Amino acid sequence: MSNDRNNQSVTVSSLTKRDTIISIIIIGFLFFIFGFVSWVNAILIPYFKIACELSNFRSYLVTFAFYISYFVMSVPSSYLLKAVGFKKGMMIGFWVMAIGAFIFVPAAMNRTYEIFLIGLFSLGTGLAILQTAANPYITILGPKESAAQRISIMGIFNKGAGILAPIIFAAVVLRVTDSELFNQLPTMAEIEKNAALDELIQRVITPYSIVGTVLIALGFMVRFSPLPEIDTEHESVDVAVANSGKTSILQFPHLILGAVAIFIHVGTQVIAIDTIIGYANYMNIDLMEAKIFPSYTLTATICGYISGILLIPKFISQVNMLRVCTLLGTLFTLLIIYTHGTVTFLGHTADISIWFVVLLGLANSLVWAGIWPLALDGLGRFTKLGASIMIMGLCGNAILPLFYGYFADLYDVHLAYWVLFPCYMYLVFYAIYGHRIRRWNLSK
Repeated sequence: MSNDRNNQSVTVSSLTKRDTIISIIIIGFLFFIFGFVSWVNAILIPYFKIACELSNFRSYLVTFAFYISYFVMSVPSSYLLKAVGFKKGMMIGFWVMAIGAFIFVPAAMNRTYEIFLIGLFSLGTGLAILQTAANPYITILGPKESAAQRISIMGIFNKGAGILAPIIFAAVVLRVTDSELFNQLPTMAEIEKNAALDELIQRVITPYSIVGTVLIALGFMVRFSPLPEIDTEHESVDVAVANSGKTSILQFPHLILGAVAIFIHVGTQVIAIDTIIGYANYMNIDLMEAKIFPSYTLTATICGYISGILLIPKFISQVNMLRVCTLLGTLFTLLIIYTHGTVTFLGHTADISIWFVVLLGLANSLVWAGIWPLALDGLGRFTKLGASIMIMGLCGNAILPLFYGYFADLYDVHLAYWVLFPCYMYLVFYAIYGHRIRRWNLSK
């Protein structure tokens, strides 16, 4: 470790209140960027499905390519951060994301879906580096009893960006006349259709070129920001004693089970947001109207975050709030499957079940915030590696939507929501019991 890093490193206890507030604001801005880049996938999926003529399964390779990078790169990210520090590591993360944004340019010029997937993988790789750094920051910048409250604040930044991302993308890329174009595509001659689809896909060139340039600038900004280096290599006396016999990250069952919980949680969250446009299409709501539904789900999530900020830990503990949210997710999943009937709400006429998909946003809101502090509790010098294991769990975003897409093709997009039920049952298990397991051999 360089002298420069040693000079910049501080312990959490030495941070002043002002330093802590500044650090939280900077991390909040990072979570806004995470949200904007991640949740634009909700509109990219139906957009690519039309422009690149894809099946349901292939269209969800958008989320697979984006989030599988978390599985591949999260552990290497922890070693990168250990080698160069948090700030330089985050700068590199932004630059890797910029490369991914610029890859969209040749992909659009050739209307080649596989090149788009490479760009999405690069974007996800950069985010894996950034998330590996940012999540431990916000978890340890304050008392662990109120970590869920701070993570809820970060969630508002993240999901607020998620509300804006599909709307801004649609405003920049889609046109009022596109509904007519989409209806005409099946009857067009091959040459005419290819020309129309080429024009449609090339609309992403300008916005993603701008995004790439902004990401390069953000890399420089975070590198020279007042954000401190946080020392996670040294343990308090009590944690050091508790971990004295630990030689492997696998010796922390509550962490490993927590990573599985994160895997499942993020997958259910992406299914709730990224499939809702397709579900609206299933109800004969066209893309120009359906594009707003992910924002409804994210708004429900923000309502959950606000409740977390107001209620945790004064009125309810973060673990009890986690239990409430996981049980709500189970209930809403069953209501999606079993409730029927046309309703008109917020100007949309649709089956009532779609509003329970929206309400999954509320159920999902405080699950992430509840899992992280429970899983990282007592890791001490294993914190960076533990965080990277948790970030590996984000590949659930890549895998679970593919299960949904497979069953949507096999049955239909409504019955495919059954994939959520066993997921929420596991989350209930972790919330009630799994997070308390401290050794694998429970008989000792």
